[in-house]
Amino acid sequence: MVAAPDDLLRLGVVTGTHGLRGDLKVRPLADDPSALLAAHEVYLRDRQGKLTVCRVAAVKAHKAIVLLRLQGLENIDAVQPMVGCEVLMPRGELPALTGDEFYWFELEGLSVVDRRCGDLGVLEEMFSTAAHDIYVVRGRYGEVLIPAVEEFIVEIDRDGRRMLVDLPDGLVPEKDEI
Repeated sequence: MVAAPDDLLRLGVVTGTHGLRGDLKVRPLADDPSALLAAHEVYLRDRQGKLTVCRVAAVKAHKAIVLLRLQGLENIDAVQPMVGCEVLMPRGELPALTGDEFYWFELEGLSVVDRRCGDLGVLEEMFSTAAHDIYVVRGRYGEVLIPAVEEFIVEIDRDGRRMLVDLPDGLVPEKDEI
């Protein structure tokens, strides 16, 4: 069964080919590529938006990328046109997470509230540093960068679409700085 486009999540981007057997170099969009490594089937979306369903023949982590081989496309000439495609997967096929782990799609768009400052805005982006991920919240204080560490994140309410944080002084601009 083909997934609806709205049900697909971007897992990575094909950045090139590797070897002669048709392996695709995929740059994962998350620090943890486990969802991509567990995939049995992926969707490729080209620059024009066309989706192609592909069965996975082989997949493995290689340095900071994932090498992906697709059934029926097992030579370099067959996969060269796929460079630049997005790699997607249906939400329902993502591996289950444990405890306090979340996929980005579950966090994106959450309302973020600080214990002292109140409503900070909406969680719009995330990026990684060598130390940890950083959440980018945009709202009445402009752009607030929040380290995604346990000491600052008090609670994430999936159903209520809200994140409660307890930020130290200096992370949120003072009223006269805005």
